[in-house]
Amino acid sequence: MRNVIYTIVVSLLLYGCKSAPAATGGDQPQELPVVAITTQDASVYREFNASIEGTKNIDVRPQVDGYLEKIYVEEGAHVSKGQLLFKIDDKPYQEQLRNANASLLAAKANMENARINFDKLTPLLEHNLVSNVQVQSAKAAYDAAKASVAQAEAVVSNARINLGYTNIMAEVDGYIGRIPYKPGSLVGRSSPDPLTVLSEIQNMYAYFSLSENDFIKFKEQFDGNTIEEKIKHMPAVELVLADNTVYPSKGTVELAEGQFNRTMGTISFRAVFPNTNGLLRSGNTGRIRVAQKMSAALVVPQEATYEIQDKIFVFRVADSNKVISEPINVSGKAGNYYLVDKGVKSGDKIVLAGLDRLRDGAAIKPIEISTDSLLKANPL
Repeated sequence: MRNVIYTIVVSLLLYGCKSAPAATGGDQPQELPVVAITTQDASVYREFNASIEGTKNIDVRPQVDGYLEKIYVEEGAHVSKGQLLFKIDDKPYQEQLRNANASLLAAKANMENARINFDKLTPLLEHNLVSNVQVQSAKAAYDAAKASVAQAEAVVSNARINLGYTNIMAEVDGYIGRIPYKPGSLVGRSSPDPLTVLSEIQNMYAYFSLSENDFIKFKEQFDGNTIEEKIKHMPAVELVLADNTVYPSKGTVELAEGQFNRTMGTISFRAVFPNTNGLLRSGNTGRIRVAQKMSAALVVPQEATYEIQDKIFVFRVADSNKVISEPINVSGKAGNYYLVDKGVKSGDKIVLAGLDRLRDGAAIKPIEISTDSLLKANPL
């Protein structure tokens, strides 16, 4: 490998040294390295902008009204399910519970009194000492007293629930977001902002969209009769972060939106990535990289190309070693190579370096570089 790289570097230096006189108007053709275009099997990566969110973003909101007494967590802190986050002043709710318990005791006393009265009259009816109407009236009073006890028990249960709501716990493991309130703030169910947002990030979703053309290519690329079957045949995808580094774990595409967005003309997909080390957070951005296998693709080194007005060109070596600029159509990228489907064909020779010294029709003295050597030194 070292000898291959050395050969290519020496060839490039050689053309630079020997062609300098030609650049000053001499008739001697420039010596430039050229390479023959070949077909190779390659993996093309297509990238789509993505937004990253936790699998659960939970608005933490109070269920009762009151003054925020204590805040037990800091913004950005990691919390566990069931951990205490906030405390609302519970004194009013303790009083409500005491009142409810007192009402329950009174209702139970009334029920007991009604029961005693009913039990007293029942045997007297057998000896015709009281009327049936009196017994039925006593039974109705007893049933009403029992209903009052059940109602009082419900009030006690509701008061106990409200008292429990003054302690606000984490519903899942995750990270605390911004906390817009301070101790002493009046909060409640009608507060415009949540106390915070709790993001569960054990796994992360990366949402990305395909245009209509991309979606058609997607349907043609993968096996399956339905979108769900095609998604199952998709390879694992990569996530390119904002700093252009590749996230170490690969993700799986698991969901496609059912219809196109009429405004944007796109359809949304979702990929899930493990987040064991907590490197990803809700709100991150990146790019989803989807691999596509291509067989017998025309491979053109990127350094052998140049751009003019968003079009990509190469200098093809024609008859008498004269060069002709040819526009090419790039269908994808693989490593430092363009995969081309139009503009050149297999076997064509193109100039590899020194493009800034050339113009259409210029004659060169080609220094041929082996395609195999180039691919060994700089693989796909």
